[in-house]
Amino acid sequence: MSKKFSMHVDVDAFLPATDEEKEYMVQMRPSSTFFKDGVKRLLKNHIATLSLIIIVLITLSSIFIPMIWPYSYDSMLGVRPGKPVDASYNNLAPFTYGKTELKRIDNGESVFPHVFGTDSSGRDYFIRVVYGTRISLAVGFFASIIVLVIGLTVGSIAGYCGGRVDLIIMRIVDIIYSLPDMLMVILLASVLKVTLGPALEGTALEKIGSNIISLFIVFGVLYWVSMSRLIRGQILSLREQEYVLASRAAGARGGWVIRKHLLPNCISVVIISTALQIPSAIFTESYLSFLGLGVNAPMPSLGSLASDSLNGLTSYPYRLVIPAVVISLIVLSLNLFGDGLRDAFDPKLRT
Repeated sequence: MSKKFSMHVDVDAFLPATDEEKEYMVQMRPSSTFFKDGVKRLLKNHIATLSLIIIVLITLSSIFIPMIWPYSYDSMLGVRPGKPVDASYNNLAPFTYGKTELKRIDNGESVFPHVFGTDSSGRDYFIRVVYGTRISLAVGFFASIIVLVIGLTVGSIAGYCGGRVDLIIMRIVDIIYSLPDMLMVILLASVLKVTLGPALEGTALEKIGSNIISLFIVFGVLYWVSMSRLIRGQILSLREQEYVLASRAAGARGGWVIRKHLLPNCISVVIISTALQIPSAIFTESYLSFLGLGVNAPMPSLGSLASDSLNGLTSYPYRLVIPAVVISLIVLSLNLFGDGLRDAFDPKLRT
C-alpha cells in the first residue's frame, strides 16, 4: 500500500516552518500612510529633492551666517566717530581691503575679507545679500501663510454652505480676481506706506517698516482668491461623500465637519498650492523693493539690492548679478519643489 493512501499520520507535515519558508509563504506589504507614500515618491524625484536641499541650505545660511559674520548689514566701515570718513572702504572689489585694514594686515593682524566687496556706502556686500535673502524668504513664507489662512477659510465656507453664501462669496472673488494685480499692488503699497508710516512710529513694528506691513496687507487683500477657488472646488466634490452625510445625520456641525473631514482630505492640494505660492510672494516682494516700495533702508532685500546696484551698473555689474542669481535660484528651486510635491501627493497623477 502506498504512503499516499496510508492511514498513518505523517509527522513531517507538522514540523514548524523555517524562517525561509515563512518568508516565502507570507509576503506582506509593510503598513504605510498617504504621507509616507508621498514622501517616498518625492524622494525618488531627484530634481525635487535637490531643490529641497538647496532651499534648506539657503534658509539655514540666511539664519546662521549673520550670527557669526564679523560685519553688520548696516555698519559703514569707513565711518568712525570723531574722525573723517575713510572713502577707501567705498566700492571695494571682492576680497580687497580698505586703507586701515591694509595697515592692520601689515602689522600682522588678521582681517576678515570682504567676499563680495562693499557697496557705495562702505557696507559689506556679502552680509547684505545674506540678510536680504533672509528678509525675502521671511516675507515669502509669512505672506504664503496669510494667503493660506484666508483662502482656506473663505473657500471652505463657500464650498460647504453653497447656495446664496457661495454665490455672494464667489462674486466678490471674481471682482478681486478681475483687478490688475501689479497696478493694485503698487497703488495699495504706495497708499499704505503713507498712512501706516506715522502710525508705526515708536512701536515695535517701526524697525520692520511700513512697507513690509503694507506688503502683508496687499497679500491678504489680493492674493487669496486663487487659493479660495481651489479649496472651494475640492470641498464641493467632497461634501456629498457618504462620511460627510453620515456626520450631518449624526448631528455634527458644519465647522466640525470641515475641520475633521473635508480639510484633511484637501491637505495634499493645500500643501502643493502653498509651496507654489511662496516663490510668487518672493518675486512680488523683490519687484516692489526694486521699485522702492519694499523694505525701508538700511534694511536690505534682494530686490532693493538689485535696485541700488543700477547706479554703478557699468563699473560694478556683479552687484546686480549676485542678488539676481540668488532670486532666480530661490524661485526656481521652490517651483521645482512645488512641482515635485504635486507629482508625489496628487492622487490623480499616480502611475
